[in-house]
Amino acid sequence: MKIKKGFVVRQVGEQYVVAPVGEMGKTFRGVITFNESGNFLWNFFSNERTEDEAVAALCQFYEVGESIAREDVQQFMRFIEKQGFTE
Repeated sequence: MKIKKGFVVRQVGEQYVVAPVGEMGKTFRGVITFNESGNFLWNFFSNERTEDEAVAALCQFYEVGESIAREDVQQFMRFIEKQGFTE
């Protein structure tokens, strides 16, 4: 999975705000907010990656168990796919 180009991410306090730019701004109106781990996954999926790769990266970076990491990754993937943000 890979996130489409056409978004900018900015940190606002402890949250990360994702906003569409260019062509994406024509199809998605609004912003998305993420916490730190959501931002990590957003950046991670800026390149073509698999669910298993994301789970391993989240486990390593945040030192969490695999089941928690997998649940977070699956929830993130469902959300961005539902929004049509993936290639």
